Amino acid sequence: MNVPAWLWVVTVLGLTAVIFFDFYLISRNPHAPSLKECTAWIAVYVGLAVVFGMLLLFTEGPQYGGEFFAGWITEYSLSVDNLFVFLIIMSSFAVPREYRQKVLSIGIVIALVMRGVFIMVGYEAITRFDWLFYVFGAFLVYTAWKLMAHKDDEDEEFKENAVLRLAKKVLPATERYDGARMTTRVNGRRMVTPMLIVMIAIGTTDLLFALDSIPAIFGLTKEPYLVFTANAFALMGLRQLFFLIGGLLDRLVYLSYGLAVVLGFIGLKLVSEALHHDGVAWAPEIPILVSLGVIVGTLAITTILSLWKVRRDRDKELEEVTAEQPVRDADPA
Repeated sequence: MNVPAWLWVVTVLGLTAVIFFDFYLISRNPHAPSLKECTAWIAVYVGLAVVFGMLLLFTEGPQYGGEFFAGWITEYSLSVDNLFVFLIIMSSFAVPREYRQKVLSIGIVIALVMRGVFIMVGYEAITRFDWLFYVFGAFLVYTAWKLMAHKDDEDEEFKENAVLRLAKKVLPATERYDGARMTTRVNGRRMVTPMLIVMIAIGTTDLLFALDSIPAIFGLTKEPYLVFTANAFALMGLRQLFFLIGGLLDRLVYLSYGLAVVLGFIGLKLVSEALHHDGVAWAPEIPILVSLGVIVGTLAITTILSLWKVRRDRDKELEEVTAEQPVRDADPA
């Protein structure tokens, strides 16, 4: 895929303009968004991603268009799973609801910049060292196994990473928030507020998530332009998605298992295609449309089964309460 420099510039400037406009709206009126507002903005961002993907289909063909959609859907799905950790971070730092949009927006910008660097480094690495595809594939399969095997043992407490611990040690911070300000003065001394610390937590935690999401998308496309745009579109609607499904995450009980299947499939796809490239005749190259079908199908089945289980458990609890009610009514005491 031949991407001229001007298209890179236009794409980055366009994404930057959207992000700045989004941030301007938040800064002008800090608030906890309503369900209607979140739904409208997510529809806008999803619509932009779909339009972008359709343009790729018409201008570059179904191969690159399919790679973008497969990468975007995968990254978006991984972002949904990561929202649970963001909820824990927000609770751990006791961020006021009206300022959570700002925290997420700046944290996402930090994550997008760092992911851009990560993508460039990863692309340079895989173009120079073909054996890295085996490493990426094995890592994704291992990550999938961890999601499957240790889902029930996850610790719901937020664990600080090295960057966050260093920031808290180096930066003089106050204990209280000062509105949405990132710095404030205490007894004439300039200090950072917890607002800045939590933004660092969101941004660096998202970078840790990129340790599996970046190799995953490189398993679907080798084009750095598609890798970057798929990540950018997946992150752009993350703030509104946080508020829209924050209370619904517990209902997606099988999401991690679905993501494990997706990551495991992409990992095996990477290894198979690397073997094919190295002359192993029995190792197939998996078409991108097949990959897209597996990803969409797995996530759809996962969502349906999750909602079915939650509804079944709720109906079962209701039946048990109803069955116990006559016994309590008949009790003379």
